Amino acid sequence: MSEETRRQRLDEIEQMRHEGIEPYPYRFDKTHTSTQLLNDYASLENSQTLENVEVRTAGRVVALRNHGKSSFFVIRDFSGRIQSYIRLDAVGKERFEVFKRFVNIGDFVGVVGFPFKTHTGEISIFVKEFEILSKAIRTMPEKWHGIKDKEIIYRQRYVEMLSSDESLKRFQIRSELFGLIRGFLAERGFLEVDTPMLHYLTGGASARPFETKINVFESRMFLRIAEELYLKRYLVGGFEKIFEIGKNFRNEGISYKHHPEFTMMELYWAYADYNDIMEITEAMINHVVLNLTGSTSIVYQGKTIDFSRPWRRVKMADFIRENLGVDILEDSDERLIDILKLNNSEPEMKERGHLVEKLWDLVEHKLVNPTFVTEHPVIISPLSKIHREDSRVTERFELIISSMEMANAFSELNDPIEQYSRFLHQAGLRAAGDEEAQMMDDDFIRALEYGMPPTGGLGVGWDRILMLVTDSPSIRDIIPFPLVRPISFEEEEADQSEKNQE
Repeated sequence: MSEETRRQRLDEIEQMRHEGIEPYPYRFDKTHTSTQLLNDYASLENSQTLENVEVRTAGRVVALRNHGKSSFFVIRDFSGRIQSYIRLDAVGKERFEVFKRFVNIGDFVGVVGFPFKTHTGEISIFVKEFEILSKAIRTMPEKWHGIKDKEIIYRQRYVEMLSSDESLKRFQIRSELFGLIRGFLAERGFLEVDTPMLHYLTGGASARPFETKINVFESRMFLRIAEELYLKRYLVGGFEKIFEIGKNFRNEGISYKHHPEFTMMELYWAYADYNDIMEITEAMINHVVLNLTGSTSIVYQGKTIDFSRPWRRVKMADFIRENLGVDILEDSDERLIDILKLNNSEPEMKERGHLVEKLWDLVEHKLVNPTFVTEHPVIISPLSKIHREDSRVTERFELIISSMEMANAFSELNDPIEQYSRFLHQAGLRAAGDEEAQMMDDDFIRALEYGMPPTGGLGVGWDRILMLVTDSPSIRDIIPFPLVRPISFEEEEADQSEKNQE
């Protein structure tokens, strides 16, 4: 946008106020959305009017055509778009002149009138009165759809939303998704609870935390990396079926499937195990996909994904052995390292858990349709019960869809003695330089010593599920305001101006 155009809009605002017209009034009585109008009056005949019916709607002007003594303009609200028609003889010369002089594309207006259908069959509003509700100083970017620089979109998501119906719909789906989850779980007796985001210790996942400080206690704190350990305290206290949907923070890199701030849902079900959790996970995600897309088969980035039940189940060790020829349960560390070297994937830390996770990274991409990967080695599962039939592995699964981990679940470890031993191992890794290892949480051990019932637990990364149902290639496409590299406002303005001129 040129500075000249911006200056012109500011002059218009000044002139409006000089003439006693408030460019930013307080409210407007809106009785209909655009979609309600289109649905309610779809049965009108071409050229039919309903002059005895009053409708009031409002939104942003996204198209405007002046025809001397009349104008057609399109209003866009959250639900869609509706055409309006204003004529000099209907509103009077003075008001029509105000419309022509001061209403621009991008402004919010409210209109009062009656519905009619044009001779070409378009539902419209015949305007009897109008009001400017918010003057836009910046013009809508005409070439926005042609901009390839995602960084500008991520920095100014509001501009993408205001100029792209697809963007608005994508974030509407985000809201609908969480409503579906809450309804699904409420029907099954789960209660929504909440846990703190500021922690003195990190736990519940292997991740590098964000560090901060609480001044009142002069103490170091961390943004939570997982809800898990506090949710389990609820179970100790007597809750039996609980879940939380909230933000987690992990100080890691940004990629198409990773973002430092993301939305996680964790669920805990007393007296259940990981088999029960598999069933409810499958049912819940199937329910969400079907309701959001109308089908259990979707296309994501050119690949068809079939969510029809039942979903495939494979053991982690079997899948790695079939694809890489190495046994993560029996082969030596040296053998695992040799395979990783062959695949140019040798980790800096040669601890066995890191070797196993690196091997899994090499084969995860082979899974497209929903697949439960089960029975992870004990060494990489510090919060999971040992498998009741094989002490080398745990009762754990990860759900993989389109080569991405979507969920992680356990038969939860509720033995305080064993949990303490696992935490000691994690603490040793942390002392050796592993910044993602979990910290010793003595209070959590104390809670377990009071007794926690056998429990099945689940964590789902719904941002990634949203990527699938909206066919979005990057997690930042479905996070409304994603993290971006910090630059000055002046640099950002100059960069956008340069892009708009290309």
